[in-house]
Amino acid sequence: MSLNLRELSQRAQGLAPGHRACAGCGFPVVVRLLFAVARRPLVVVNATGCMEVVTTLYPYSAWPVPYLHNAFENAAATASGVEAAVRALQRRGRLSSPPKVVAIGGDGGTYDIGLQSLSGALERGHEFLYICYNNEAYMNTGIQRSSATPQGARTTTSPVGRVLRGKVQPRKDLTEIVAAHGIPYVAQASISHWADLGRKLQKALEVSGPSFVNVLTPCQPGWDYPPEQLVEVARRAVESRYWPLYEVEGGRYRVTYVPREPVPVRAFLEMQGRFRHLLGDEEAVEALQRWVDANWERLRAREAKDH
Repeated sequence: MSLNLRELSQRAQGLAPGHRACAGCGFPVVVRLLFAVARRPLVVVNATGCMEVVTTLYPYSAWPVPYLHNAFENAAATASGVEAAVRALQRRGRLSSPPKVVAIGGDGGTYDIGLQSLSGALERGHEFLYICYNNEAYMNTGIQRSSATPQGARTTTSPVGRVLRGKVQPRKDLTEIVAAHGIPYVAQASISHWADLGRKLQKALEVSGPSFVNVLTPCQPGWDYPPEQLVEVARRAVESRYWPLYEVEGGRYRVTYVPREPVPVRAFLEMQGRFRHLLGDEEAVEALQRWVDANWERLRAREAKDH
């Protein structure tokens, strides 16, 4: 499934100009690609969070499609209701061109607060795509740690001082949790690898049944990097294998990008102020490197078993 950048650039651009996302924010890239690869009308359901706040400040909206804002915890439940309504209208012959329902939430509204409704919707088998724009903390409410926050990261609720050296726990592996539901399509992607992300969004939109894409979307205020370094920060997450790119299609694992010359995880850490305190602590950096390596080897072993 190939994507032509020139062709994509001529399609619908997604969000209207003038939205209030920060310079160096990753999620507009996700939305732009989503609209570019979609081949049928979309209805977007958006959990409370950064994306909702900066695109729908009353009375304005940057969304050119039917759009529903709901609370942190119920994006997947709302999407389930919309999808059920679409099917009902089809049965009655009142909808000739059914839209695809897309739910979008940040890691706070997906990994944590919305996990119950997401799990329920996946188990019931509703046909919708859920996109998690994962910036690894509750950025909209003041940069508090979430279960997506990596070990050692500085946030306002995992501060750096004499008692704590950033977040104590490693991040939750939500992609694996979703894959365990046995849904048709699950993927992990990054805004730095646009073709890989575009293909995964296209697949996720076209499958029958629920699908899920977890996209790494750096946050400039929360990660503390120069705005112009957005794509490079995300790229180093992938090149260091901190954030592997893979998909689970029909229960079979496939790594979609293997770095030719992987960089050490330090190369990812040193670009961000949230990890600045770790750079002089070789033991902490080495521990994070071992964690990255173990996750990568486990993923490759799973892929080898399936092929």
